[in-house]
Amino acid sequence: MRIAIVKLSAIGDIVHSMVVLQFIKSKYPDLIIDWFVDTQLKDLLENNPHINKIQTIRLKEAKKNKSFWLFLKEMVKLKRYKKYDLVIDMQNLIKSALVARLIPSIKTIGLDKNSSRERLASIFYSQKINIEHSSNVIKRNIAIISQALEMQISDNALKVKEPFLFFDSEKHFNLLQSEKPNILLIPGASFQAKIYPADSYAEIIKNLQGNFFIIWGSQSERLIAERIKLFSPQVTVLDKLTFDELKSFISKINLVIGGDTGPVHMAWALGIASITIFGPTPGYRNTFKTDINLIIESKSQVDPYKINKKDLSIKNINPIDIVKIAVKLLENG
Repeated sequence: MRIAIVKLSAIGDIVHSMVVLQFIKSKYPDLIIDWFVDTQLKDLLENNPHINKIQTIRLKEAKKNKSFWLFLKEMVKLKRYKKYDLVIDMQNLIKSALVARLIPSIKTIGLDKNSSRERLASIFYSQKINIEHSSNVIKRNIAIISQALEMQISDNALKVKEPFLFFDSEKHFNLLQSEKPNILLIPGASFQAKIYPADSYAEIIKNLQGNFFIIWGSQSERLIAERIKLFSPQVTVLDKLTFDELKSFISKINLVIGGDTGPVHMAWALGIASITIFGPTPGYRNTFKTDINLIIESKSQVDPYKINKKDLSIKNINPIDIVKIAVKLLENG
């Protein structure tokens, strides 16, 4: 049996979906699983032994260049793939639903119109699943796979999952220390309201014993990193990392601290302690809390159906409260 999973973007969304692979392979070891992803995020999935082939599509490039012809070319390319028994859209947006529909298959599965943020996506599926939109995203992914493949994945199984990001790189390991805990700060995020202030990160550094690092993914994030370093010269701002280097480096860290963004969620995927800082996005929905993966939230009333990007309440979270959580995690680690 051959199945295709469609999850095109973004980093955190893909990470939250990849957890299903180990459970699928445990129940169906001979199942062939291909994953359709945007070309720019292909390396996030690389080296995963549970994926038979990573199939790429250049949607971000087409959108960035406003190229209808590239978009059309990529859509036509989908029709040329060998037929799958099942295509599962785990993103449930119009773009992913269209991709899923165009991939040759016996059956295409996704969420129904009442379960997805983009209701029109449901018209592209031959089988539709109902799951409450406001429920935890990881449990939503589990529910889609459970119904599509007639299997069960319990919360207890999730708690003892195996790390599921894989890598080759050993770059920057020489910067790690054994005398102090190695702590990674990830200050960037997809929009301003999810970004914790630079001076608050500096307060964390000031009040927490550790060997601190900062990573960044864009020029705007680099400026935030450099601003933190102005407050705290002892912090190391790393050069821009590839996905392979990022996965590898996080796997060796003692604690990751940052906002609701993909690289922070990678800590959970790798079994590394983390604190995720939430402002206008729902903590109960966007993480799977464990004994070592904790959250801290602002006092905002968050609507998961409509995120308020003008909500800057994340700035009101006291850095000392984060330090207290960090101390407990490091003591227990």
